[in-house]
Amino acid sequence: MAIIIKTPKEIEIIREGGRRLAQVLADTAKQVRPGISATELDLFAQNEIKKLGDTPAFLGYKPVGHRKAYPAALCVSVNAEVVHGIPKDTTILKEGDVVSLDLGLNHKGLFTDHAVTVGVGTLTKEKQKLLSVTEQSMYEGIEAIKPGARVGDIGFAVSSYAKKHGKYGIIKVLAGHGVGKAIHEDPYIPNYGKAHTGDPLVPGMIIAIEPMLTLGTEHVDETGDGYTLKTIDGSTAAHFEHTVLITDTGYEILTLV
Repeated sequence: MAIIIKTPKEIEIIREGGRRLAQVLADTAKQVRPGISATELDLFAQNEIKKLGDTPAFLGYKPVGHRKAYPAALCVSVNAEVVHGIPKDTTILKEGDVVSLDLGLNHKGLFTDHAVTVGVGTLTKEKQKLLSVTEQSMYEGIEAIKPGARVGDIGFAVSSYAKKHGKYGIIKVLAGHGVGKAIHEDPYIPNYGKAHTGDPLVPGMIIAIEPMLTLGTEHVDETGDGYTLKTIDGSTAAHFEHTVLITDTGYEILTLV
């Protein structure tokens, strides 16, 4: 698949979709509390998207290589679950849990993607720092987008920041990606790499930047449900993601409230 440069009209639609997605995910994150189930969070997000007249991007989505479509709108990944956690009635959040919420939105046929990680109640200092470092590593990757920058500059910025602030596992088998016409497009955007290498970042590209860090290993394994990925050592993970437009002067984050 070639990298798709969006037209001004498409960018306007994606910009509005990003704003809507950011609001829905922010409202969903506010529902996180001890005793709520992952299914309840998913249904809340679905209902909010329906109110807007839009469509969840993940519900019914079947990525290449998967035998079945994803059965929910919201990915809810708890503690050692890194990404793609399928919401279940039996997943009841408790005090001290770390929860990644990943949501995609289809607005007028165009897509945006966004994720946050939140604590349930009070977190330990170690877990709170994990969330802070992961989120800031995302912003460091975004700040690397300047005229003349390349994909490798993003990954280099993400990993450099993470390495400076602790001994975190940087998930390398998962990455950011292009987004817009589809929920996943080229280019592939790793969270590590060499500066000044890779595809050029040119105005009109729209990409999702999404670092995933852990308190232990960088290695993950699929849990058996076909989607959920967990750290192999059981260490806690965090995940943040923004959809970003490449502009003439740098970037615009599209998934902001």
